[in-house]
Amino acid sequence: MTNLSTPPHWEALIASANRIETTPSLMLLQDHTRNSALRLATGGCRFDFTRQRVDQQILGELLALAEKTQVFAKRDAMFAGETINTSENRQVLHPALRDGAPKAPAPLRAQVQATKGQLYELVENIRSGRYTGYTDKAIRDVVHIGIGGSHLGPELAVTALGKPNSKGTAALGTDSSPNIHFVANVDARDIALTLAGLNPETTLFIVVSKSFGTLETQLNATTARSWFLERTGNIEAIGQHFVGVTANVELAKKFGLNEERIYPLWDWVGGRFSLWSAVGLPIMLKLGTEAFEEFLAGARNADEHFLKASPAENIPLIAALLATWNTVALSCDSLAMLSYDQRLALLPDYLQQLEMESNGKSVSVDGEPLPYRTMQILWGGCGTNGQHAYHQLLHQGTSRFAADFILVGQDDLHRPEHHQWLLANGFAQGQAMTLGTQPEAKDQAHKRVLGQHPSTTILLDELGPEQLGCLLAVYEHKVFCQGVLWNINSFDQWGVELGKQLALPIFAQMHGKDASDQDPATRHLIDYYRSLRPADS
Repeated sequence: MTNLSTPPHWEALIASANRIETTPSLMLLQDHTRNSALRLATGGCRFDFTRQRVDQQILGELLALAEKTQVFAKRDAMFAGETINTSENRQVLHPALRDGAPKAPAPLRAQVQATKGQLYELVENIRSGRYTGYTDKAIRDVVHIGIGGSHLGPELAVTALGKPNSKGTAALGTDSSPNIHFVANVDARDIALTLAGLNPETTLFIVVSKSFGTLETQLNATTARSWFLERTGNIEAIGQHFVGVTANVELAKKFGLNEERIYPLWDWVGGRFSLWSAVGLPIMLKLGTEAFEEFLAGARNADEHFLKASPAENIPLIAALLATWNTVALSCDSLAMLSYDQRLALLPDYLQQLEMESNGKSVSVDGEPLPYRTMQILWGGCGTNGQHAYHQLLHQGTSRFAADFILVGQDDLHRPEHHQWLLANGFAQGQAMTLGTQPEAKDQAHKRVLGQHPSTTILLDELGPEQLGCLLAVYEHKVFCQGVLWNINSFDQWGVELGKQLALPIFAQMHGKDASDQDPATRHLIDYYRSLRPADS
């Protein structure tokens, strides 16, 4: 247990936490009524919460907590377009991007549909080869330049759902798609390695930044434009080879983009909730518009489930209640995201931003310091690789943690031995974390695995656009519910800004400006860097 305070309405839950400490997980798993209540499904995604450290009494207390904190009333306010992001005075309406917010303002929904129509026309023209570069050659490579929420979601979806183009084939046909490349890091190697070997005549750049001023995106986009101009000498072709997704149309136009190729990113869409918008253009280009509609439909299924399911059967709510319980009551400061499918290797990265940027807060919506734990540190990995690395600590270390296992039922490669071993390992790891093993012989103590760690197993029927869309939207709504339970604003990210601001004077000081006002540690690093820097750079 922790010596931190607890959020309001947690008195009964803390007493239950003390009680559950001595209850073996195997005993919990023998309660069939409890197990039935903790197995829920929607949109081809089955959520098995039975390995969580709760009994029926705790479930009832958690549902009572949801009622006391008015989770559903605040959910309805979000879906109706009320200004729930109070620190930025903004609506939070990303469900409207997939037509999942039927009470959102009609003009807003009309804007979404109109933009989607424009994007779909562009996508169809590029995929068919009708949209060409300045030398009338079809687009074969697309470079998506963004960072954070403008990058992680599209890359995850393209990696998870996109089939690589066949080696040795170059022609684009009606059923083909361009190669998609992603650039995010300000490290020059990221964009240099991406551009190496590309042909400017057949390359399209997508620049994504709500402000069109994000440093990393701006620098990478400028480098890409310079690369293009150095090879073509044709400044008029910029508008044909660069498109933008932004809320700052004027800055995008100054960069050289044609206004008809600038697509909106509205202020009611947070970056980490934006892959359903024009930010998802790489997904559309790789999968096609029909598959992207399926992706939206899967997310809309999760929206409808969140709006209509009863509290006891509401998957985002139950997921949020259990995650909050693990954090506050069971002192699990870490959440391991373990995806047992190579296509979902980027899922932990995506969820890191979604959850930690949303709920990594220490101040309430009223501006008061929080005396209790909020978001866990989310990290993770893919497949069985981790079993030969960090799982050792998970099984025999002393840290408290929770885990989510993500698996896919269908074997799309038709290699049953590989697939069944993959699933068997995933199931077994969850079992080991839950039950552990206690050797009787004293000289075998080094083999002891305590177990008793809470985990959730999520089994997708198959990994298609609908299932992935549903899964990601469930996690979005889980984030919202946890924010309500902790009384924090999940939709701002002021902590991101401080480091950006501090980097500005440091950059100038690295180039010779006086650094005497810096703290000793930073000043020493700047001075040492100067000693390494060539005199003419």
